[in-house]
Amino acid sequence: MTRLSSYFLPTLKDPPADAEAISHVLMVRAGLIRQLGAGLWTYLPAGWRVHSRIEQILREEMDRIGAGEMSMPVLHPRELWDLTGRSAIPELFKLEDRNSRPLVLAMTHEESITFHVSRDVRSYRDLPLILYHVQTKERDEQRPRAGVLRTREFVMKDSYSFDRDLAGLDVSYEKHAEAYDRIFDRCGLRWYKVESDVGMMGGVGAHEYMAPCPAGENEVALSDAGYAANVEVATGTPPAPQFPDPLPAPERVETPDARTIEEVSKLLGVEGATLLKSVPVVKEDGTLLLAMVRGDDRVNPIKLANALGADTRPATEDEIRSSFGADPGFIGPVEVDLDVIADETLHDGVYVAGANESGYHLRGVQPGRDFEARFADIRMVEAGDRCPNGGTIRIEPAIEVGNIFKLGTRYSEALGATFLDEEGQERPIVMGSYGIGPARIAAAAIEQYADEHGISWPRAIAPWGIHLVALGKEGTEERELADRLYEELQSAGLEVLYDDRDMRPGEKFVEAELLGCPLRVVAGKRSLEAGELEVQVRRGLEQRSVPIEGAAQALRALFDELP
Repeated sequence: MTRLSSYFLPTLKDPPADAEAISHVLMVRAGLIRQLGAGLWTYLPAGWRVHSRIEQILREEMDRIGAGEMSMPVLHPRELWDLTGRSAIPELFKLEDRNSRPLVLAMTHEESITFHVSRDVRSYRDLPLILYHVQTKERDEQRPRAGVLRTREFVMKDSYSFDRDLAGLDVSYEKHAEAYDRIFDRCGLRWYKVESDVGMMGGVGAHEYMAPCPAGENEVALSDAGYAANVEVATGTPPAPQFPDPLPAPERVETPDARTIEEVSKLLGVEGATLLKSVPVVKEDGTLLLAMVRGDDRVNPIKLANALGADTRPATEDEIRSSFGADPGFIGPVEVDLDVIADETLHDGVYVAGANESGYHLRGVQPGRDFEARFADIRMVEAGDRCPNGGTIRIEPAIEVGNIFKLGTRYSEALGATFLDEEGQERPIVMGSYGIGPARIAAAAIEQYADEHGISWPRAIAPWGIHLVALGKEGTEERELADRLYEELQSAGLEVLYDDRDMRPGEKFVEAELLGCPLRVVAGKRSLEAGELEVQVRRGLEQRSVPIEGAAQALRALFDELP
């Protein structure tokens, strides 16, 4: 029985002062969530109904591919994370118990699931295996933002596959990919699967599922030729610039007041793409090196780290001056005693580069002739690039709602998860990891379908299918109609939020549109007079009517047609 007269649904007229994302604003205003602290959110009853509906879809699709549900603790012994080398992750909550035993609060569960499998899976006959759980995660997020999109505590569906070899992993990976396709379709999202970086998870390959929307904190490179990748790993070929004529050797030219790409290109009358952008970076071991891209490009830190096999940080101004003998803005690769890593687009061409002397640049610099470099794809893809499939790239913001990783033997080797094959040889188990965030699905649905009036839920994840609004007071004929309809709709298998409060009709309608249930049904005096119920389809605010006689069956049929 869900009657608003006795239900906790504290709606607000005004948005929270610090809210930026539409989902943040509307989830608070509609009474779905409330904040407890920075990055800490409480789900109120209506919000938890949405979350639970998404969880149910996840469970059904995991069960469908033969996965077994389990539950693992959030609190882990830190030694497991030490063994995998992940205990140093800055976002990992670390603590000690009263006996000074080191512990962590899990942000993922690869360590714990591998620990269990290492002790109970012994033979090739025990494989393949897929296990999953829906569990709370903790993350020491530096800057929580956007409501439930970036928080310090959240729920994830994690599943893990265990196979004998990479061929088996491919099968498990594809099972999950197909399951994820069904999950996001059932949740009513617009989505796409993109290539992604393995990041802290490690492994041999990964994809992310992205829901496009303006509030997305990720950027995705897409093309009309079917290419899709997170910009962290996306590859594209930029338009070729008009290079100046080659010179016999680099020519020193005075540029006293020009240190930015724009200033130098304007002073020398050349395209920005024909300048070398020299970016000094420092590796974790303290080694300084020079990363280079075209003047109109940006260094992609993820690609750079992957190319170097190590993370880097920007060099300080003091480090730059001591290593190059020049101020920032005047440095370059010619005659420097440093390793140089250059983007693949710099293989050919005639460029302008810093002269490693404050106030001067060099014309006519040619890679290979005037400096040696290691070449790799380290540039950030840009809109207008040509994708590997030949299409033109566009960049869209999106919310990451799921990810799948081919972990390989990254965790099984570290934690001793092995099996005996058919020939009695001990081999490491080959693993995959697959995550989905229910809160992100809910937020993405709001971002994609909300209008100026409020939320417009996809049918499968709405807190209720029908928002029934009674306009008559207790004891009136119209209230009796609403009460009877409430019972009939529930008998027809519909979940109904019944607004039986003594309030003005306008207030009830505003709150119904804010909450966003797929159908709003009004039972009032006009309904009795006309013999029809007023119905509003929330998506698009389409107005309809159904006869009172047989209304429950008609509304059931209408509801089943909705997206």
